[in-house]
Amino acid sequence: MTLIRQLSAPDEFVGFYLLKELEVKQTNSTPAKDYFDIVLCDASGQLPAKYWDVTVTDKETFLPMGLVKVQGIVQTYRDRLQVKIMRIRKAVEADGVSLTDFIRSAPIRPIDLVHTIKQTAGSIDDPDIRTIVAYCIGKVEEKLMHYPAAKTHHHAYFAGLAYHIVRMLELGEFVCRQRPFLQADFIKAGIILHDIAKPEEMIAQLGIVTDYSVPGKLIGHISMASSWITEAAIRSGIGLESDTVLGLQHLVLSHHNLGEWGSPVQPQTAEAVALHHIDALDAKLQMVEDALDTTPETEPWTQTIRGLENKAIYRLNPGNGQ
Repeated sequence: MTLIRQLSAPDEFVGFYLLKELEVKQTNSTPAKDYFDIVLCDASGQLPAKYWDVTVTDKETFLPMGLVKVQGIVQTYRDRLQVKIMRIRKAVEADGVSLTDFIRSAPIRPIDLVHTIKQTAGSIDDPDIRTIVAYCIGKVEEKLMHYPAAKTHHHAYFAGLAYHIVRMLELGEFVCRQRPFLQADFIKAGIILHDIAKPEEMIAQLGIVTDYSVPGKLIGHISMASSWITEAAIRSGIGLESDTVLGLQHLVLSHHNLGEWGSPVQPQTAEAVALHHIDALDAKLQMVEDALDTTPETEPWTQTIRGLENKAIYRLNPGNGQ
């Protein structure tokens, strides 16, 4: 079977893939015709695809998160690869393929990632901070085993959220050693709590987000996490006006930095400044790593990356041109 990362224009191919996304749209022609706007994926990556002139039967047969066998042609559209699907059918049991074969997951076992998060939470010296962090982890501990960190932006795969947190904890440990004026307890807590409500914001199956929950749409993970900190403090008798509670809430509320990025306030403590940049560094480097991993090695440029101002990444080859 041809992996998605191995495809390049003008390849013709046949293989099994997951319908990560599927939407019925209409052409601009007169009369308008229905077509499928699709995202095909496997464990190696994903590509947009189009299936033209769909029938009523097609619309009843093919649904998101279904496995299909596809015959297609890879084309270039606006400098991006896109698949034109020639033939498509649902996978059947006799094909011997399983949904889990097509799911990308974090490179570390989820159980080990969650263990690291809980172990780090337990190492927090301040008892009030440690209590609040433990309470928030407890609200989503089971979902941390498999939830992604985002729908498409970064760490958008099985256990991606836990992986994101653990990689940030590694960066945070280094930054605290290099900058000892930072309060390590707040850095650890901020990293664990900043996206802790993502599993309640999104609806996901096998690491793929299919929609946002009602609380996710109306409130969002930043506000939810801040509320959880308040809940934990009230349950534990910790003063809501204490620097502990205010400091943790500020870390969560400011970690996106700007209002247009979702933060109601900007970082105004040393730890909040550090958290924002630790988060951004891990997220942006993961976008680059994912783009390079899912780009054929024969291609010098990746696809454009939305989180990097729609810039593509060039794969340096020191021996090139010599």
